[in-house]
Amino acid sequence: MKNTDKKLTREDLWKIFRGQLFIRSALNFERFQNIGFTHAMGPIIEKYYETDEEKQEILERHMQLFLTQPMVSALPVGVAAAMEERLAMEGDVDPESIDAAKTALMGPLAALGDSLLNGTARPIVAGIACSLAMSGSWLGPILFLILMTIMTMGVRYLGVFKGYEQGASLVVNMQKSGIVSQITELASVAAFVVIGGFVVTNVGFPLKLAYTTQDAVIDIPGTLNSLLPQILSVCLTLFCSWLLSKKKVPAIAIMFGILVFAIVLTYLGLM
Repeated sequence: MKNTDKKLTREDLWKIFRGQLFIRSALNFERFQNIGFTHAMGPIIEKYYETDEEKQEILERHMQLFLTQPMVSALPVGVAAAMEERLAMEGDVDPESIDAAKTALMGPLAALGDSLLNGTARPIVAGIACSLAMSGSWLGPILFLILMTIMTMGVRYLGVFKGYEQGASLVVNMQKSGIVSQITELASVAAFVVIGGFVVTNVGFPLKLAYTTQDAVIDIPGTLNSLLPQILSVCLTLFCSWLLSKKKVPAIAIMFGILVFAIVLTYLGLM
């Protein structure tokens, strides 16, 4: 080993941060993100290990299966960096505990990242951006790019630097407090509320269907909307959700089906 008396510097952590950006590099279906994770450990390998045998040991340790939401994967990277530093400097950390800490974080962080980031934050930002774009504003795509970049880089930065700062104690604290499950539940509720709001503003179903009597012409969609506003848009959304979740119909097939359905109704004069 070399430099076993020196802690990781801020420059080293920035190198780890940049390496973590490539967490999905060489993604494979045997061990998933293991190569990207090992790549992020590169600065530690260069700082603390000199011989090929030592480098091989740490490479084999981190080439095991690793899979979680890409943005929040920065947290186990930071935790592993702190534990690897302690192992190299003090030698009082069991190498197997490093892999155990990564494994303990994978599942909860995947649920947190998918619900809070992919399921809540991204749809909200995308909905705002799409609303601007649909109104003819060029700010829509630019706003989406800026906000998603801030969110993505912010989560990765906090993951690496705070994960390193807290070390293995972070894993214990997260498991004891149950904060991950609480945040996940709240994020799911928020996501449903936001998506529900987007349904009535962004999903159109301009059906033209009327019933003619001797005295009047009754607009059926208008009558339904007066009872339950945007009921047709809600029903269409629920039907698509049912096809996705229950019937496992691919999203592309649903989009194509809606396109054909709209063309047929337009040709028949019903839209």
